[in-house]
Amino acid sequence: MTDLHPVIAKVTERIVKRSAPRRRQYLDLIERGRDAGTNRAQLSCGNLAHGFAASGEDKPVIRTGSAMNIGIVTAYNDMLSAHQPYGRYPEAIKIAAREVGATAQVAGGVPAMCDGVTQGQAGMDLSLFSRDTIALGTAIALSHAMFEGALLLGICDKIVPGLLIGALRFGHLPTILVPAGPMPSGLANKEKVRIRQLYAEGKVGKEELLESESASYHGAGTCTFYGTANSNQMMMEVMGLHMPCASFVNPGTKLRSELTRAAVHRLASIGWDGDDYRPLGHCVDEKAIVNAIIGLMATGGSTNHAIHIPAIARAAGIHVDWTDFAEISDVVPLLARVYPNGAGDVNNFHMAGGMSVVIRELLDNGLLHRDIMTVARADLTDYGKEPVLEDEALQWRDVPASRDESILRPVSNPFSPDGGMRLLAGNLGRCVMKVSAVDKERWTVEAPAAIFHDQDDVLRAFKAGDLERDVVVVMRFQGPRANGMPELHKLTPALGVLQDRGFRVALLTDGRMSGASGKVPAAIHLSPEALGGGPIAKLRDGDMVRVCAESGVVEALVDAAEWDAREMPAPPPAPYDTGRELFALFRHHSDLAEKGASPILSAMEAEL
Repeated sequence: MTDLHPVIAKVTERIVKRSAPRRRQYLDLIERGRDAGTNRAQLSCGNLAHGFAASGEDKPVIRTGSAMNIGIVTAYNDMLSAHQPYGRYPEAIKIAAREVGATAQVAGGVPAMCDGVTQGQAGMDLSLFSRDTIALGTAIALSHAMFEGALLLGICDKIVPGLLIGALRFGHLPTILVPAGPMPSGLANKEKVRIRQLYAEGKVGKEELLESESASYHGAGTCTFYGTANSNQMMMEVMGLHMPCASFVNPGTKLRSELTRAAVHRLASIGWDGDDYRPLGHCVDEKAIVNAIIGLMATGGSTNHAIHIPAIARAAGIHVDWTDFAEISDVVPLLARVYPNGAGDVNNFHMAGGMSVVIRELLDNGLLHRDIMTVARADLTDYGKEPVLEDEALQWRDVPASRDESILRPVSNPFSPDGGMRLLAGNLGRCVMKVSAVDKERWTVEAPAAIFHDQDDVLRAFKAGDLERDVVVVMRFQGPRANGMPELHKLTPALGVLQDRGFRVALLTDGRMSGASGKVPAAIHLSPEALGGGPIAKLRDGDMVRVCAESGVVEALVDAAEWDAREMPAPPPAPYDTGRELFALFRHHSDLAEKGASPILSAMEAEL
């Protein structure tokens, strides 16, 4: 068996030592949860009667407490294409549970926000904090003490991190995440981008744009680009929290149904009454968190996980930072090019061998922790195989090699020798840049700053021709404390046009870029943010700014004495419409992006 890469080993050991006090505290918590806390044995007769009153044919089994009762936490809604298939999952899960003598109940529902709908709209200011809302909803669902295991039904951007954060506070429960799969491929991604840029230039109208977008997002299932939603699915695989290679099987197929059924059966076999107890809080340990970072780098995944992984880790008593990300990125090769990093989508990736090839390649080359507790069987080895139906029975088989090296490659022939994310630091703070889709000649931009506080102002300046030059577009007061840290994907077509016209262009922001960020260099998640004294607030129009992914520098090229003497500008007024005012509490108590930008985790740790 190949030895673990020394850098991976070093970073993991550093995280273990750094996290030791909080992790011990967390493990004590979940031990109490099992033995004397959140379980049916603690319920009174009145409590229990309420819990099974409407459970129909399952009532006798639930009443006796003789078998596992599975709590389903669902993010179903039928507006969000990725989550629409979940509408029928509870009944299917209940049938599968009865097959192995168990029962299942929907413990609760959580919101599922679609960033595709809210992108560039006021509702996007609620997006990041929807993760914390989902975590709170998950905790409420599981607080009823009726369950010995949990199935989490969620896929998209903030939903999986939120479900995990909430469920980890009930880490004594065996827990499996159940995906629903991506929609079939639609309009070619290259054509979609072409139409978006033509629209930004005013060369096609809204009807043509809507037709293009409708041909891209056209049915039930996850969007097929490799953004945050599909990066979530990748992470669940390398952390061992799915049934092996379940992520990218399309909805409505027999294989999809059998994978869901298998998840139910497996959950019933890993409870605390058997000899294969696999609680969530032990599955999500320091090695699993490192695996999530490795998977992110090996596949060129979403920058949003530079926020979500630290938050998930904190919920399990583990502390990671962007230095950990950067050091792992330096030694993990890029094995996949999936749109926006390449032409093919996640369906193409899956057909090429997908996660089974990625995991096997990383394991065989000492670039992934094999010895983690997964929800499957022995260790992560099982995740290097793909599921198939043979004579209508679910089986897993080896994938000897990539079936398409234009989208998926071995470690011996990667797309890049290192991962797709860079840490930048300097007199403006710390931030990250995803470079896997950025031409290397554009990794360094040194240009005058153009300062904005609103995305629409950027677009107006673009249409007026005011950005027809080398420019660093600075979007500030976009952090979690200012307005909830919205994604700024609305800017991508305009900035892409400027870049295509031959200008050197970069985005610098204390906000987020879309998880599908592409060819324009974007230095994002800048911390500390403008609201509260972050140095980005000192920038003025025309200041020379250097953004360099090659050297890892983000800095204002301003005389030091002048820089120190500058006063902070007044922030824009607090957002007040579309429900944003209800999240003022979250904004006021959020912490740094590098820590996960979570008000609930910040407050929780202050109490512990």
